[in-house]
Amino acid sequence: MITEPRPETGLDELRAAVNDRIGAHPIVVRNAFTTWFARGEATDEQLRHFTLQFSVFSHLFMEAQLRKCINAPDLAQYRAGKEILLNELGVSFTKEGTVEGGTFRFRAGHFEWLTEFARVLGLDFAQIGKRRFGTPSTLAFCDALMEWYGSDDPSTAAGASFAIEHWAAAGFWKELISGLKRIKAERIAELPLGFWTWHDMLEETHAEHTDDELALVAVDPTFDAQRFLVAAQAMLDAVATFWNGLEADRLKLAAA
Repeated sequence: MITEPRPETGLDELRAAVNDRIGAHPIVVRNAFTTWFARGEATDEQLRHFTLQFSVFSHLFMEAQLRKCINAPDLAQYRAGKEILLNELGVSFTKEGTVEGGTFRFRAGHFEWLTEFARVLGLDFAQIGKRRFGTPSTLAFCDALMEWYGSDDPSTAAGASFAIEHWAAAGFWKELISGLKRIKAERIAELPLGFWTWHDMLEETHAEHTDDELALVAVDPTFDAQRFLVAAQAMLDAVATFWNGLEADRLKLAAA
């Protein structure tokens, strides 16, 4: 049982609580769907279903990111949120690691990369990325992002952000890429992997800074550790809902 820390909990206690609540979360420790996907055994139907659901999450994530910008508590966090949003939309990072002075290109938008990937699988732009295509588990994840990640409470938003970064850096991108590389080598040679490899590279750089970010939010006098941890737990539970939904779907397709 995890003891909820008081708002004034010290950094060491907070780190310990984070390890218990976030680091040991089942979806961080083991993702059944991506573990299977890494083997490269997905049928064309399973691959299309995965791509469709991931496209809904990927597209609707921008709504949550915009809300995160709108609800940012200060200018620095507002700009940090815009860095992510504008890069998603197609503004490239400069050598300094910022979109400030970067170049906008339509085709550099992350969703357009995913559209190119989906097209090879027989899915065009009108067939992906829309809320109406999401399964209940996918939409539950997207709605949780709006509620927790885009929250107007700074401690809540920080907890959700930390959880998302921790999950994204836990290796699921590499498992997806492993499976896609096998599919590309064995069946679909023209499959473009740029969307996936870019995000994996990006998350590797983010992973280096998660502990520093935790230390920064913890010293804010308005920081509430309990709200931070509750949001982190809720966000990872929603992540688990998404992946467990995909796992259930792929088992149904395998049995059909």
